[in-house]
Amino acid sequence: MLIEFSVSNYRSFRDRQTLSMAATPRLSKSSNTFKPPITAERLPDLLKVAAIYGPNAAGKSSLIRAMGIVGRLMAVPSGSNDDALPVSPFRFDRALNDAPSLFEYDFIQAGLRYRFVLGLTAQRVVQEQLLVYPKGKETLLYRRQFDVEGEHYVFGKTLEGGKEVHNAWRRLTSPKMLFITQAVANSSEELSQLRSPFSWFQTGLLVVEQNNMLGLSTASIRFLKMVKNHTSDLRDFLKALDIPVSAIQLNADEDIATSGNGKLTLKDFFAAAQKDKLTLTHSSVSGDADFDFSEESCGTKNLIGFWLPWFMMNQAGRSGVLCVDELDSSLHPEIVADLIGKHLSSGLDTQLIFTTHDTHLMNEKILRRDQFWITERDAHGATSLFSVHDFEGRESEDVEKRYFEGRYRGLPLIRRD
Repeated sequence: MLIEFSVSNYRSFRDRQTLSMAATPRLSKSSNTFKPPITAERLPDLLKVAAIYGPNAAGKSSLIRAMGIVGRLMAVPSGSNDDALPVSPFRFDRALNDAPSLFEYDFIQAGLRYRFVLGLTAQRVVQEQLLVYPKGKETLLYRRQFDVEGEHYVFGKTLEGGKEVHNAWRRLTSPKMLFITQAVANSSEELSQLRSPFSWFQTGLLVVEQNNMLGLSTASIRFLKMVKNHTSDLRDFLKALDIPVSAIQLNADEDIATSGNGKLTLKDFFAAAQKDKLTLTHSSVSGDADFDFSEESCGTKNLIGFWLPWFMMNQAGRSGVLCVDELDSSLHPEIVADLIGKHLSSGLDTQLIFTTHDTHLMNEKILRRDQFWITERDAHGATSLFSVHDFEGRESEDVEKRYFEGRYRGLPLIRRD
């Protein structure tokens, strides 16, 4: 689960901006929060939902992209060092052109709090640091730093493996690769200390960018074909959102052909997924009719794509974070509100973070003041991120009305001749 995320010198983010999932004390709707599962230190309750608003080009999508940066780096196969790293510094300040983009995650995994700091340029990793807080005391696991004198590593006294293993991990880590990825990939089963924070980035933090929704639809179909017993889950998910699907059929093509080493790669997965066919049976008072996936509306396709991370997040025992750019894309406001309501009432300690233009959600009956966040860009093109709760106001006030009155800023400035 996420405590807070910070980013600086990345796309429209110049100065350090922080999204905090720490709940403000003494606000109502306790069902919108949960207590972090840590006994070693006293932490604030955490929010289950954060909704991010703001004009177009104000940095909402950039924030979601920033949150997914570690996951993208972990997905790159070792040895793929030709491409530039997926970062872009703030362009309106020349002093920052050669400075690294910085990302900082404060999160909880398996009963421990971690802080992961990452600094990147297009050419290399210039900073990577992992801290853990057993008994509430900050403890360094490792630090990696690149400067004019070269690359330096500092390994914490409590890091498993010993000097010889640490140096082996170091030698395996190329300038564009994460140290934690190489350490976990080249660890024996006995060395599990880094697996927990690694797994949080790999499967506990799910980031859905708007331009990836069609790809997620493909992944959802391929997932259904691989597991073969969850088509009813997708059917029920769609039916609950007023999509009248009574049955789902998958084609019976051959299974995925793996690469030469017998391992399933992302390339294998998506190559096979292009051949997948999905047929949805829609029901009406006049009878049933079959529709190919290609014939479905954009909204239904988006829901099929959204279903996979939603399904993964809502598995029993999960405590993951789902970040979605433009959750309301092609979806009716009532569907979005229903999804949020289901999430809040699920009983799971999971978190949903999303960007949206749907101000109908600015309703004190659904979310609290500290769950509404605003992005805006200043005259220098730099994004600021702040909470509605930063402004004076009552808990019961009409947040939507005050937003359109400009009380919280974050509105587009439309020029009229």
